[in-house]
Amino acid sequence: MDCNLEQFASDNNSGICPEALEYMIKANLGSAPAYGNDEWTLLATDYFRDLFEIDCEVFFVFNGTAANSLSLAALCQSYHSVICHENAHIETDECGAPEFASNGSKLLLAKGENGKLTPEAIEAIVNKRADIHYPKPKVISLTQATELGTLYSIDELVAIKSVAQKYNLKIHMDGARFANAVVAMNKSPAEISWKCGIDVLCFCGTKNGMALGEAIIFFNKATSEDFAYRCKQAGQLASKMRFISAPWLGLLETGAWFKNARHANQCAEYLENQLLKIEGVEMMFKREANGVFVKLPEQVITTLREKNWQFYTFIGVGGVRFMCSWSTTQARIDELVDDIKEAKA
Repeated sequence: MDCNLEQFASDNNSGICPEALEYMIKANLGSAPAYGNDEWTLLATDYFRDLFEIDCEVFFVFNGTAANSLSLAALCQSYHSVICHENAHIETDECGAPEFASNGSKLLLAKGENGKLTPEAIEAIVNKRADIHYPKPKVISLTQATELGTLYSIDELVAIKSVAQKYNLKIHMDGARFANAVVAMNKSPAEISWKCGIDVLCFCGTKNGMALGEAIIFFNKATSEDFAYRCKQAGQLASKMRFISAPWLGLLETGAWFKNARHANQCAEYLENQLLKIEGVEMMFKREANGVFVKLPEQVITTLREKNWQFYTFIGVGGVRFMCSWSTTQARIDELVDDIKEAKA
């Protein structure tokens, strides 16, 4: 099998979309001021303000782990804690980076169906202890779409906002697939972020068609004080910042960010529908964005791997995750489905 064939392990596997690449090439013409003092960064920052309908502070970093970790560190002191779902990426896949960046802020884990925190779970953690010997809860971290491919509705976000206000907690949103959530919910970016009480959003570009780069958007500007220094100290201040911000401008200015997410979601819907036609195949979670979680017999999983299909299985969750991206094709989905059918026969 050609190693360059599309895979379903992650939307990180995809290449650079044409719009992002075109703007990166444009930014490569001539020279430009370093460290974000270029026109591309200025234009991209202003475009985010227009997109979210608010005067926000925007910072660009290389990857999602840095975005989450540094933004959480800006919301916490070392003696504080962050409430998150037990399946949250900051807990399961960031190698302790949030604790490292904040010099020790502890992650407090909550259970919740379909990968989502509930107001009750948050309140239970807040009220568990209030003594000086326990890290004081300070931040709620949400993932949209969640690690299980589900979405927080506006009503759910507003309910969490009420709990946050009650206990003076800040809200961080890991938006690794925020664009997919916007498309799936048919809501504006503002409606499912700051209008629901989100203080800071980590908006992913990498999974949406860029080579690298995340935007950290502080809707609560007071919490971003000296954040540029935090980025510099962490090695996340790009000297040639325009090669992160220009592709972002390419996504935003052309609408490719929305088009790419819509395509990925549609491909996941098609994949889900094809899989449901196979006898004995069962979906693990409701598909709401661009991820399909499915239970497959172990022999099918083994056969797929022998045929060099790439995908994730999850300890504690079970089953298989197939992730679609901006570049996924129906033909490749059909190949995957055919191999599943053959393996089950």
